[in-house]
Formats: sequence, structure tokens, C-alpha cells
Amino acid sequence: MVSRVIPVDPFDLVIFGGTGDLARRKILPALFRRFLAGQIPEGSKIIGAARSELDDDAYRQLVAEALAEFHDGEMDQKCLTDFLRGLSYEQVDAVGEAGWDALAGHMRPDMVRAFYFSVGPSLFGALAERLQLHGMVDPDTRIVVEKPFGRDLETARALNQSLAVHFDESQIYRIDHYLGKETVQNLMAIRFGNMLFEPLWNSQYIDHIQITVAETVGVQGRGDYYDRSGATRDMVQNHLMQLLCLIAMEPPAKFDPDAVRDEKLKVIRALDPVEPQDIVRGQYLLAGDRAGYLEDVENSASTTESFVAMKLHVSNWRWAATPFYLRTGKRLKARASEIAVVFKETPHSIFDEDAGRHRNTLSIRLQPNEGIDLDVTIKEPGPGGMRLIDVPLDMTFSEALGPDSEAAADAYERLIMDVIRGNQTLFMRGDEVEAAWAWTDPIIQGWTERGDQPLAYDTGSSGPDDALALMHRDGRRWREIRE
Repeated sequence: MVSRVIPVDPFDLVIFGGTGDLARRKILPALFRRFLAGQIPEGSKIIGAARSELDDDAYRQLVAEALAEFHDGEMDQKCLTDFLRGLSYEQVDAVGEAGWDALAGHMRPDMVRAFYFSVGPSLFGALAERLQLHGMVDPDTRIVVEKPFGRDLETARALNQSLAVHFDESQIYRIDHYLGKETVQNLMAIRFGNMLFEPLWNSQYIDHIQITVAETVGVQGRGDYYDRSGATRDMVQNHLMQLLCLIAMEPPAKFDPDAVRDEKLKVIRALDPVEPQDIVRGQYLLAGDRAGYLEDVENSASTTESFVAMKLHVSNWRWAATPFYLRTGKRLKARASEIAVVFKETPHSIFDEDAGRHRNTLSIRLQPNEGIDLDVTIKEPGPGGMRLIDVPLDMTFSEALGPDSEAAADAYERLIMDVIRGNQTLFMRGDEVEAAWAWTDPIIQGWTERGDQPLAYDTGSSGPDDALALMHRDGRRWREIRE
């Protein structure tokens, strides 16, 4: 199946932090893949901006080396040369005045301008102020900001206010790469494009919902940041919260950015406070030559969690009494992200007890093999009576749509192109970010006030045993973590 590439108009894109790790690993390879797909039109400019003292040729060489390392696919030399030709570089001081006039000289009138803040949040306000002072802000200007969007409600509000001084909310794109995944967007298509599911999408038919984001890596290399953050700030408040919103939200009146984000905001505001007994935190242990969490962060007294599991409720008519179970952690048994919608058992079974009890599960895999499974109960083949088994109806995107499908596109490719189009559907609004922190802050504050200690768990496991008990006491089980 060949996907349709929707063209965009020529644009000017400035990447602040254009020599940094995120730009090299994600942003520039994503732009190169869009160039290969024919989606970056002739006449577009991509400008790297950073403190490093480079000229255009040196920057192009840096980008070529980054693509050689991080681009996944064949590297056609002519295409690479053509892509690099559209790149330039300016040395800019984010908190001073050096380089700003030269950067402004690149900007063209009547052209979409996008500024990607691939820098720490402490520089967001300074960059926004200088873009305004040097005349680079007009109605077609957009800025892209990366998480973390603050570390609590107070800092998130301050960050939003610093941007709002210079930009309208419609110009601010808070990027969460999880929302750019094909399967995440398919949540809306599955729910609102199929009569099969939406009538069943409520507490009458759904027993519970599990959201799992598991990683096999530790925090090495990010220890200083992570120990000040933890799994709750790093993952639950943003990535898992967004997945929860898309699963639980009411149908928007139309597929419009603000209509979608209005419904997501209602979900966050409907979340009950989480009781201490409904949360489990953990830290991974030393395993052979693999350092434990405390060694990775070089802080033997750390009480920061590398794993968290919780049970929560959305207090509205649709989800009354239907629990949502969230878990995320590092150094777990497999790298996997999955949303599992577990339906209730049939109210009455006509089959003998030997046939067993079965239920349908809709499994939405976000990584590593994006796709959707629906477990359906059928008769086990062969003689010997009616024995029931569950078999998956499997749609792995790479198999169903073909390896060349746009379904294989990286999340950053999709999100950057949405910025250029001016489509904010997959980006968080300021009030949404603040509502998420307003719900998360009391959880974190409670741990501090009670002096809660995270539980140890083995590397390569599914997390602390208490996380398993979190579901067992409700007569339920976590789904196995597997790739």
C-alpha cells in the first residue's frame, strides 16, 4: 500500500540547539526522511542555531555525520547533497545579543516560520523574548517546545506565562513524541471511526484498562536529570497521561485541535486523587556488571523512583467503577508500550466449566511493533468437545500496510510537518499541561511528606512484587511485558 504524501508550502525552520543530541538523533533525521519522501518543498530553509562556532560547511558536515549514524535506511548520496544544500547555520547566544541580527536576516516575508526550541526549558523565555525583539514574530510564526514543561504546577505556570508574553497560544506547539506515533493516532480512528467499538467503550462492557510503557535501559547518562525527576514526572505526567486522555475522552464534536484538546482536558479534571495504597514505586537493583539505580545516579540516598504503577479512576458517567492501571519503568524484562482494553466476561456462559471463562481484549501496541490485536474467543480445533481458546486478530502495521507505508514514519516526522501545517491536534495546550501537574503534584508531595521509600526490583523483571499485588487484590492480572 502506497501512502499519500500531503505537501506543505515552503517554510523557514530554525532549530535552536541545532548541534545538540536531540537535533542529531531525532529532528534532523526526521527532516531528512521527509525530504526523501518529497514533503519538504524546494525553497524551504533549515537553519541550525547554537553557541558552537561553526560556518555553514562545518554544520553540514556535522549533519551528514549525524545522518550517517542515526538515519535508518539507505543513504543516496545525491539526495543527501541536495538536503544539505538547504541547510545553513548561525552562531547565536540565547541569553545575549550575539547572532540575532544575522539570524533575522534569514527570515523571509510571507513565509511560515517555525522555531524549534531544542534546548533546556530555562532558555525558553529568553529565546521567545529575543525573537520578538528582533522582529521575527508575525502571525505565521510558530514555536516548538520540548518537555519537560516544568517540574510542578508552579513552574509550568511560570513557563506558560513567559511564552504567553510573546506568543499567542495558537502559536505554541508543546511536543510530546508519543502523540506522533501512528498507533496513538489510531486510537481516535478506532474509537470514532468504527461503529463496532464506540457503543462498547464504557463501564458497562469494559472491565478495566491497562497502560504499560516498559523500557529495558536504565538511566545511565541521564542520572543527574532523572534523579531530580523520576518516572512520575518523566513519564506519567505527560506520556501516560496523554494516552489515558485519548482512551477515556468523550467524542469531540469534530476533529479539530481545540475540540480534541477540550475533551482531553475534561478527562484530566475528572481524575480522582490517587490513594497511597493504590501506588507502587520502585528502583532497579544491581545485576552482575549492570549498575543499579543508585549507582547510575551516583546517589546512595536517592528516593526517586525508576518504576511506578498506579490504579486510578475517571469520575464520570462513562467510566464509573472502571479502573485504569498505569505502569512504567526502566530495566524491565522487555521494551514494550501497550494499551490493553479488557472487556468484561459474558454475563452467562452456555458452555461447560471445562470450556473455561474467556474475555475479549483489544491490545494497542505502540512500540516496538506498532499494531493492534483483538483477542477473540473461538472453539479449539479438533474433536473432544467444546473447548474454548482466545486467538488474536492481528494487524501489525508493517505487515498489513507494507514496509514502505507512511505508518513506519517516525513520530518527529509527523509532528514537525503538523507544525508547518499549523495543526495543533497532537500538541498539548497550556491549560492541559497545568491540569496534569495539578493532579500529579499531590501524589509526589504525599511521598515526600510520608517519607515513602521506593521498593527494590530485579533488573529484567516486571517490577516490584507489590505492583503485581496492586491488581491481584482486585482479582485481575497485569498483561505480560513482551516485545
